[in-house]
Amino acid sequence: MSLDTDLWWAVARSEEVTSKKPLSVDIGDQPVVLWRDHHGIARALEDRCPHRRAPLSLGCIRDNGLIQCGYHGWSYDGETGRLKEIPNMKDQQKFPPLYKANAFGVSEQAGFVRVCLNPKAEAPLSAEPKYSYIGTVNVSCSHQEYLDALYDDPALILAIRGVRFSPYIMSELHEEGGMLVMERSCQWHPLHWPSHFVAEFPLTLLTRTHPLTGETHLTLRDDAFNDLLHAVLSPVPAARGVTAVRWRAELGVRRPGLRGAMLRGVNPLTVLSSIDGSKLRTTKPTVSLHGEDLRNALLDAPQDTHDQTVAA
Repeated sequence: MSLDTDLWWAVARSEEVTSKKPLSVDIGDQPVVLWRDHHGIARALEDRCPHRRAPLSLGCIRDNGLIQCGYHGWSYDGETGRLKEIPNMKDQQKFPPLYKANAFGVSEQAGFVRVCLNPKAEAPLSAEPKYSYIGTVNVSCSHQEYLDALYDDPALILAIRGVRFSPYIMSELHEEGGMLVMERSCQWHPLHWPSHFVAEFPLTLLTRTHPLTGETHLTLRDDAFNDLLHAVLSPVPAARGVTAVRWRAELGVRRPGLRGAMLRGVNPLTVLSSIDGSKLRTTKPTVSLHGEDLRNALLDAPQDTHDQTVAA
């Protein structure tokens, strides 16, 4: 999968990256290893040792913050990727700049660790909201299939406890500030039969999606325009056609009554690890067709119209 090297991908939640054990992630076909150095700063290198191409994620993190390959013990600096130590050869003057792992750009904000394959790319700006609910899941579909499902029927890939997504769109998918925005009508459970012909839709689902990375800011609102739930979903294309999704969510206005209580508790949001094949087969491409046109238009536009800025 060919990717824009200047894009920033939210490849991990902050708490997943530690100084105890390296974390292996993918950005498309590019393997990446993440860890924290002895200053607590998140670092990212290509997950391949330049010596014998062994995965650095199978090694360890040393007390001095270097990552050490588990095969022959070569140690690398996270900021530059430079080789710093070889067992029994401590004089780093012997290690020319040629011996280095590819270093990537890293930015940590709003509870996500983002990585850019271009180490010189400018980091995105982000607010620091509070999130009570978190999750990580590997979805068994490609990045594009994930986005198409999100547009055509969110129920294929996610669930909000006590809420049913309807097939009715309140606002067509459109571009707004470099993001793809749409609003869908929703209902509370339990449903009245026949559900598709119920006129009342007291809830709406507003999504703002980056056209290239697919990072989505999701807001559930009631009929008084109160924000009941806010979430950030960060999908990243991974190996073998899988999409790794990290998400964080926070409840908004406390809605009284039984229906409001259904949102409260443990993880009101669920991202599904697999798509129901029967539902997918009968889901006709609708909004996703327009989304492809909008994405292509943004790609053809000047670069500054789709530079990534992560909004709160």
